[in-house]
Amino acid sequence: MLSRLGALLQEAVGAREPSIDLLQAFVEHWKGITHYYVESTDENTPAKKTDIPWRLKQMLDILVYEERQQAAAGEAGPCLEYLLQHKILETLCTLGKAEYPPGMRQQVFQFFSKVLAQVQHPLLHYLSVHRPVQKLLRLGGTVPGSLTEKEEVQFTSVLCSKIQQDPELLTYILEGKKIISKKKAGVPDPSGHRDKGCSHSSVPDGRPQLDGVPHGAQALNSHLPVETEGPDGGTGDSNLITSLLGLCRSKKSRVALKAQENLLLLVNVASPAAAAYLAQSTPCCVAIAEHLCQLYRSLPAFLDPADIATLEGISWRWVVGLIRLPSAPSDEAAFPGREALAAFLGWFDYCDHLITEAQAVVADALARAVVEKLFVGTLQAQLLHVSEQSILTSTALLTAMLHQLCSPGLLQETVAFLLGTDCQPAATEEGPRTLCAHLIAHCDHLSDEISIATLRLFEELLQKPHEQIVRGLVLCNLEGRLYVARSSPEPESYEDTLDLEEDPYFTDGFLDSGLQPSAKPHPAPTTSSDGKTAVTEIVNSFLCLVPEEAKTSAFLEETGYDTYVHDAYGLFQECSSRVAPWGWPPGPAPLDPHEPERPFFEGHFLQVLFDRMARILDQPYSLNLQVTSVLSRLALFPHPHIHEYLLDPYINLAPGCRSLFSVLVRVIGDLMQRIHRVPQFPGKLLLVRKQLMGQVPGEQLDHQTLLQGVVVLEEFCKELAAIAFVKFPPHGPHLNLSPPPEGQV
Repeated sequence: MLSRLGALLQEAVGAREPSIDLLQAFVEHWKGITHYYVESTDENTPAKKTDIPWRLKQMLDILVYEERQQAAAGEAGPCLEYLLQHKILETLCTLGKAEYPPGMRQQVFQFFSKVLAQVQHPLLHYLSVHRPVQKLLRLGGTVPGSLTEKEEVQFTSVLCSKIQQDPELLTYILEGKKIISKKKAGVPDPSGHRDKGCSHSSVPDGRPQLDGVPHGAQALNSHLPVETEGPDGGTGDSNLITSLLGLCRSKKSRVALKAQENLLLLVNVASPAAAAYLAQSTPCCVAIAEHLCQLYRSLPAFLDPADIATLEGISWRWVVGLIRLPSAPSDEAAFPGREALAAFLGWFDYCDHLITEAQAVVADALARAVVEKLFVGTLQAQLLHVSEQSILTSTALLTAMLHQLCSPGLLQETVAFLLGTDCQPAATEEGPRTLCAHLIAHCDHLSDEISIATLRLFEELLQKPHEQIVRGLVLCNLEGRLYVARSSPEPESYEDTLDLEEDPYFTDGFLDSGLQPSAKPHPAPTTSSDGKTAVTEIVNSFLCLVPEEAKTSAFLEETGYDTYVHDAYGLFQECSSRVAPWGWPPGPAPLDPHEPERPFFEGHFLQVLFDRMARILDQPYSLNLQVTSVLSRLALFPHPHIHEYLLDPYINLAPGCRSLFSVLVRVIGDLMQRIHRVPQFPGKLLLVRKQLMGQVPGEQLDHQTLLQGVVVLEEFCKELAAIAFVKFPPHGPHLNLSPPPEGQV
């Protein structure tokens, strides 16, 4: 009889014949499902081999067809009324929890998803809908790696889509307390429909009654779990947020990707009130940050910074499998902990993406949660640890995270964590009391590896679009231009400045050595109207620092510093674009010649860099490369004080002060003293350069560290010359020069 009735209903729905009573057919199909639990004795038959999926499909078709036939839009038809009043969704949720017959949970998820997606009438406002929705979310969230993950993620997709269309639904789905309390107080349902009989009709043992089934149907009730509910109808802390986070951890890449996309939809709800509720009244942000901390704790205690660098820039889409991980050409590319590292960096990238896409209130809350939970709660102790391995690994991981970081909100919180919020000039004898001071001290660590890793961290930090970084590390100490001598008026042009021969730093090194620089500059001639002479003198001041005996690039037919000019131009344009919104002045602050001189301190960061630069001839090659790389990054900034202090060879320094150029002069003086101690210096220097370029096999030589330092020194001077060239004008400090002719750069 049931099969014949189903056939008649299918025919009626297909032909759209109004002669069939849709409500009667709907009720018959529901009773057919409930009778299965009374009549069936086989507990092993899968649900998909029973008529339950077919009957659920017919009920769905009837609901959709009925809605299309409704004359008045927005009204609930008799079948939908029956679904709501008889709490069919509640009962189905209970049957899904019982997982009887086997696979019933999958059928329930599918039915919920299709009803919510295909029925246009707003349903989630009803208590008899959003309460079973909440229960079903808890049901899915409690079974990690379950067989119903595909159906669960489809269910959450529908819910997130509905929330995006109507953000006010967020509170209905995440928390039922407020809605239930309103109903108890007699507040009408937001949709205009009041549920009839909000409480369950229950059998004596507390199990819900299935409509059309006798109260004493023990065959059914024996398969139903006991519902233990609080006043709010809740059975646990799981909700849409925790369900999505659980699905994000799925081993099935498509499920994880869809769950993460759904979470993106959720945090980007348009309603300010819903966004505030999500940020302030749910565990969403904390749960996301806690998962990040769990992934961090799963990493090996030690990771090689070179291995970490191979995964810098990894995307969260790579990790879930949509895009493959960077290919490993050999077994050497695989290292212990690679999968765990990819998962951590991928989730960090996802958090950064969430903060970028989310509403401001959610973005701020999530950024604070990430910094408090991961950076302050976990990472800070490792950065300050006495163990060199701990410092090295945590510093390299922080660098990798900075490399991925793009969201303004998370960048703001990260900068405050690393540098603090108080931007004041540092005192000379001030000890490392802050995290920033400790990190700067690590740049001059006894371990070269830690020094290199920390310098890489600061280089990455300097490339971020946040003014507080440059101001806190450098600019706050250059304000007032205390490095400039007040004893004589400030020169108006370069012909009024000191010649290099008058610089005590210059004469100490060159004259005592008995050698002469490659092309010691003459006093700067008068600047021409187009400014080219001044630019040439600045450039030559750097190019001529290294003596001819210590130059080797010409022997390899290299093009001098031309290549550096091309690279510097691109980097300078990028840097200028990044700092343009900060409103830096076009020229340096004017000096008051009557102002008494005060002691100048370049700050701990520049102090460490200058100290490292002064030891370039005695440091490992890789460390020298990193020191010069950071200084080059600083020199690119178009702030007039930075430019003047780092790139102006003619600056009239105050007594006891040093600049980058004066440090280089000292190094050259030391080099010219030591050249005589190295037999066959030119030949060995050329051989070392060829080794560094990979042109000849590497072999250990005497004075190899010195020779490698000379090669780095020559290239660094060319790089500084190129940076100075591309920055003149209009960005040159206190120079009213015209730009170079087109095509010269």
